[in-house]
Amino acid sequence: MSDRERLEIVVHELRSPVAALAALVEALPTVPPDARGRVIDLAVAAGRDVERICGDADIVSLRRERVDVVSLVAGFASDDVVVSVAGDPTVEGDPTRLRQALGNLVGNGLRHGSTVSIDVVERDGRVELDVSDRGPGVDPGLDPFRRGSSKAGSTGIGLWLARRIAEAHGGSLELVQGAGPGARFRLALPSASGAR
Repeated sequence: MSDRERLEIVVHELRSPVAALAALVEALPTVPPDARGRVIDLAVAAGRDVERICGDADIVSLRRERVDVVSLVAGFASDDVVVSVAGDPTVEGDPTRLRQALGNLVGNGLRHGSTVSIDVVERDGRVELDVSDRGPGVDPGLDPFRRGSSKAGSTGIGLWLARRIAEAHGGSLELVQGAGPGARFRLALPSASGAR
């Protein structure tokens, strides 16, 4: 990977944690006192993500630890992002890289639709995170994971990188054709608790 490509990726990836920091700082005055600790935890995580993205030369290097998927997806919940989790799944992974992958999926969904749903279920030794939007969907024959400019003005970096992060964790990221409108992507990761 060239220095220019690496710089493009870093600039792309800084958008999500910087936007999260800005939103958390703006929201803090209206957050009830008993919930401020959670907001501060999210802000600290976003700050650490910025530091990691800027300082790590290998975009998909991993620092594995046990990751509570409920906490991971809760950081994305908002008026426009609905989260549903079955059970209490965990994965062995890098929380910064997983937030990057999920942030790219959510950001993509919000760009192409008005709302996004994240549905999490654990089955057959995997934790599956389905990220769906109500946009126009993906044109048949188009590879959404290919880098390069699209008609919609996208560079394709977000989905390409999300797939690389999933694969680095021993998982996968696929476009799942659904019956309804919009696009649905499935991020599947090995469960830390084994098959259920």
